[in-house]
Amino acid sequence: MLLGLILFIPGIGTASQVDKIIAAPEPPEGIVFEVVSGDDDALDRLLPQIQKDIQRLRNRFPNLEIALVSHGIEQFALLSDETDEFKEVHELVQNLGESDVPVHVCGTHASWQGKTDRDFPAYVDVAPSGPAQINQYIELGYVLILVD
Repeated sequence: MLLGLILFIPGIGTASQVDKIIAAPEPPEGIVFEVVSGDDDALDRLLPQIQKDIQRLRNRFPNLEIALVSHGIEQFALLSDETDEFKEVHELVQNLGESDVPVHVCGTHASWQGKTDRDFPAYVDVAPSGPAQINQYIELGYVLILVD
């Protein structure tokens, strides 16, 4: 039994992956966007497109469950003390939360940098492990979209 599906085609943007889901006759159980990057500015660059993709998905499937997991260097832009430096990123993440899109970061990766869940604002969920959080979504039948 196929529990989840991973969609990733190198060189093809998330919009093409989202197009395939939108063209499907039925929605998947949910979508989980994964961001893992060595670029601390990655969320600044990627979140606007992710937000557009989420809107397109929800326009087609209004009740579609969607989540976002960030577990690379980029997750540290979501620290409470980075609110001024990454103001737009924090605003977008707050908006996602208000749209019932949970945003998770990796607690294990955070701990490697001496950070805990108290170092992130309340609108960011610190999962014990980013990869484990993604696997939980996949086990629920969510489609994984790797964002690069």
